[in-house]
Amino acid sequence: MPSFFSLSKIFWFFAAPDHLMVFMLIFALLALWIGWRKLGGTLLTINLLLWLALIFMPLGDALLRPLESRFPQPDLSQLDVEGIIVLGGGELAEESAVWSAPQFNAAAERVMAIPVLARQFPEAKVVFTGGSGSALRPAFKGADAVDAYLQQLGIRDRVILESDSRNTHENALFSAKKLGGVPKGDWLLVTSAFHMPRSVGIFRQQGWNVTAYPVDYYSLTSTGLRNDPKLWQNLRDLHTAVREWIGLTVYYYTDKTSEFLPGPNND
Repeated sequence: MPSFFSLSKIFWFFAAPDHLMVFMLIFALLALWIGWRKLGGTLLTINLLLWLALIFMPLGDALLRPLESRFPQPDLSQLDVEGIIVLGGGELAEESAVWSAPQFNAAAERVMAIPVLARQFPEAKVVFTGGSGSALRPAFKGADAVDAYLQQLGIRDRVILESDSRNTHENALFSAKKLGGVPKGDWLLVTSAFHMPRSVGIFRQQGWNVTAYPVDYYSLTSTGLRNDPKLWQNLRDLHTAVREWIGLTVYYYTDKTSEFLPGPNND
């Protein structure tokens, strides 16, 4: 039977908004080719309108905003931090291996937070957790890219690396194993702001006591039109938002998160 990880990859391949629109276009052209002119023309029109709407309407912003605003920035001066756990996703594992130099993507703020927080909490344990999220190229692992980056900074000895996890549920599970069990005390959880509600719910479900430290924000406005319409940006944000809301739903109904939309005080 396929694993949860494999099923999630297969499902998202077909459910991703950009893929759905391409599939619609292919089906519309196929319908026209076999003579279903009315159906094909209707689908082509809808497809074109959807692409035009994506240029001018920041739907992704509207879907990302409630996720990114769910957890405010914490007052670090008021925290007694036992440890810091940073979730992978900001590194480009394959590119780092190919070019023999650490490479990062738009979520690099996750990794950038490591030296900042390690300096602010010199006694805290620091864990980076990130293996491979790819079903096709699992040999390239995020922790390897971060390993090289930390060595360049001269703080490699300060960070515990976990490189076997493939998703957020495994981030929490395998990090606990690295530490000899779910740790006691308060831990800062570092990940992208849109991903924070699901991440907090997953870690709480496994018994971690975490305080959210969100980074890597995307949304600019929740309503209205963009002053500078950009198809690629709106499509990226919609892709990210839909994936995260689906993730919240699936993780909740498979009992991998403590509640559907976790908040700062379990509300």
